[in-house]
Amino acid sequence: MNQKTVKGVVIAAPASGSGKTTFTLGLLAALKNRGMKPAGFKIGPDFIDPGLHSMITGLPGRNLDGWMLDRSVNLEIFARGARDADIAVAEGVMGLFDGFSGASEAGSTAQMAKWLGLPVLLVADASKTARSFAALVKGFAEFDPDCTICGVAANNIAGPGHLKYLEEAMQQVPEVPFLGGIPRNSRAALPERHLGLFTAEDRVLTECRVDELASLISDNLDLAGLVEMLPEIPAAAPDRPARPGSGCRVAVARDAAFCFYYEDNLDVLREQGCETVFFSPVNDRKLPDRIHGLYLGGGYPELYASALSQNDSMRDSIRRHCRAGMPAYAECGGFMYLCRQMTDVEESTFDMAGVFPFATRMQKRLAALGYREIRLTRDTPLGPAGTVMRGHEFHYSRMENKDESAGVRSAYAVADRSGANRGASGWLSSRCLGSYVHLHFRSQPAIGGHFARICRQFQNERQNRNEAP
Repeated sequence: MNQKTVKGVVIAAPASGSGKTTFTLGLLAALKNRGMKPAGFKIGPDFIDPGLHSMITGLPGRNLDGWMLDRSVNLEIFARGARDADIAVAEGVMGLFDGFSGASEAGSTAQMAKWLGLPVLLVADASKTARSFAALVKGFAEFDPDCTICGVAANNIAGPGHLKYLEEAMQQVPEVPFLGGIPRNSRAALPERHLGLFTAEDRVLTECRVDELASLISDNLDLAGLVEMLPEIPAAAPDRPARPGSGCRVAVARDAAFCFYYEDNLDVLREQGCETVFFSPVNDRKLPDRIHGLYLGGGYPELYASALSQNDSMRDSIRRHCRAGMPAYAECGGFMYLCRQMTDVEESTFDMAGVFPFATRMQKRLAALGYREIRLTRDTPLGPAGTVMRGHEFHYSRMENKDESAGVRSAYAVADRSGANRGASGWLSSRCLGSYVHLHFRSQPAIGGHFARICRQFQNERQNRNEAP
């Protein structure tokens, strides 16, 4: 039997802000218009881009990360995510060679491209350059001979005259094919806010915008030539045998306020026999029936604070389930929602679910950003004391009155990527664990199994008492 293969490419840039996301979305849309089945990946911890990829491809967008996950796990995630596609497009992070330090490729897009065995398509902002564009490309092409740059696209060109200058300049770098110039197009541009782009749940990828994105690529790039030059690589991952279902159901908050999830986290729960049941804390009146666990991811709860606060019946439902001992895990925005109050940047204060006694306050400056390694200091729904896992922290809010109080205990020892101790912590109330850190469940293989066991334990407790949560 022939091994499943796909074509693949990594989209990278000399620096952040060069247009990688817009280019990647346009490429995915253009490939789909050609009758291909693209799959999108995001290198790094970002949640927004994979969601946008998924809106175009119809396949789950997945994250690849050189710090949270080791090489073998990244390769498996890539192979599993690409096996229903015929071409894979991985959007890079920061500049091509930017990683954890100036002395190493660790954590960089270039490292991931080499792990995957994929060439790099360099997207460079040409808005203020002409002949110097070629010098830039030549430097990137020669910096690491093991990182293959299969072509370059000039972004934000001013018009045909500018494009001609660039074509003439690139003749001096014949080893890097010049694939075309992408003009500025405000109709294709994606809006932004304090945490980055708007999310897929905000419906910014309208049919009109997707058409503009696709045309931006297909009208200005040698798409056929690009596809032809890309290598075929294996896309066969071993099946993870799913644990037989036991009727255990985990409610997952998913709406415009709570939309930051690593797709693999949800897969991990399903592999452990849990059924994931989605609900909206903004719009639904109560939690789904017959549930045995709760997962609240991050997002933008501060933008929906009034609606969340006014939905008394949902807040009461969550508080009642958590106080009854149902296992719950909440991170970042989900954790903010489970706190007592939230104050926005306009100094308006809103009541939240009240599972934790803390208050949170939004601020205009960044409160925390970076990778985190977590060691559990006590038994939690995600694992016993001593369990180590990795994640990422990125938020503009801060906690207030965060001293331990009756029934709430600190559960995390937190270190940043360098190993330095961080003040942020995870908090445990009954079987409810909350933190600002977004964890990647595949960074610690035992997480999913432990959470599923605690949920089944709660399920059995209810059944033994003949109760319905």
